[in-house]
Amino acid sequence: MNGSPYTVSDVMSHTVVAVGRDAPFKEVIQLIEQWKVSALPVLEGEGRVVGVVSEADLLPKEEFRDSDPDRFLQLRRLPDLAKAGALTAGELMSSPAVTVHADATVAQAARVMAQRRVKRLPVVNDEGLLEGIVSRVDLLKVFLRTDEELAEEVRREVVARLFPASSESVRVDVTEGVVTLTGRIRDTSLVPLAARAVRAVEGVVDVEFRPGNGSSGEPR
Repeated sequence: MNGSPYTVSDVMSHTVVAVGRDAPFKEVIQLIEQWKVSALPVLEGEGRVVGVVSEADLLPKEEFRDSDPDRFLQLRRLPDLAKAGALTAGELMSSPAVTVHADATVAQAARVMAQRRVKRLPVVNDEGLLEGIVSRVDLLKVFLRTDEELAEEVRREVVARLFPASSESVRVDVTEGVVTLTGRIRDTSLVPLAARAVRAVEGVVDVEFRPGNGSSGEPR
């Protein structure tokens, strides 16, 4: 992984366990257990993603196994009750699938996961064909970048561009992903902008600013 912003293609898994619409309930359970995943894409045709079966889609069969829900619960939980009687992946799946493209940024994928409350996103091309899968833990891989990598990118992409006249006097130190900028900066109004630019570097945990002689202010 080189430089920012990182995309889904940088962190996604190309090996994907998927099922067809007609895959039986028990096969879905067996694959989830065997591969230790929380969801499976459901495919049709040449590999077009038409839905996703997650653990949440499977639970209603156990939840309602020995219950007799009243009419109010039936109306309120109608989709779950339908899944309780499902026999195949096509009947179980949530559709349309929440997907992402390989060229989406890691930040964009993270927002989709948070907004749609999903743990994994099938990665598809423009035709909707499956290319891979990205999980929450995949998106966190950016924080595995070394302190040296982060320092080099901050110097190149932030300090050299925002403070060309002062780049030699601005020191960049990184410890456990936390970036510290120390030095003399003539235009202190750029400090908050610099802080935001540093935080935008993939893998940065936080940023601190320690003004030297002739500069003041803290990042906002």
